[in-house]
Amino acid sequence: MAPARLILASTSRYRKELLSRFRIPFETDAPHVDESPLASEAPAATAQRLAHAKALVVAARHPDAIVIGSDQVAELDGIRLDKPGTEERAIEQLMSASGRTVEFLTAVHVLSKDGPTDTSTVVPTYVTFRRFDRAVAERYVAIEQPLDCAGSAKAEGLGIALIAAIEGPDPTALIGLPLIALTDLLARHGMPVLDTK
Repeated sequence: MAPARLILASTSRYRKELLSRFRIPFETDAPHVDESPLASEAPAATAQRLAHAKALVVAARHPDAIVIGSDQVAELDGIRLDKPGTEERAIEQLMSASGRTVEFLTAVHVLSKDGPTDTSTVVPTYVTFRRFDRAVAERYVAIEQPLDCAGSAKAEGLGIALIAAIEGPDPTALIGLPLIALTDLLARHGMPVLDTK
């Protein structure tokens, strides 16, 4: 029996790079879901709902595959920090985070036709930013262009220079795909990462 196909319900280059660490062949498929938060929805609930929605959309197109959906929500004082999209919004996000701690909530959901139904989790990461002035924020944004990054700082790049501390159970969660949790979820769907068979 041929091994199940593995599909990442994302075209994010960050998630693709992370999943490549497992050295398991996989495909990608863009889920195209509305990522707007619902009224009064908690950030963790938003991340979990969207990860599930992305997996569902792609699983409908590939019913025999194991599908991974993931989503990340960043928040500061209950305010969601979306992907900035523009340099000015990125600078504003960074200035609001200067000297403070932002919570990043990364959800992952795995679906397969015959697998368990409750395989999802949300992994928190707490990022404390150094104190910096607007000139530093402007210089960073001009160099790295973190316009597609919630919170406007790429910890895997130059953004690490803006950060004083990172706390959380999985360093890959901050980049967008919690590989420690995903290892367990894939095993529950019959795809152990280090398969010895």
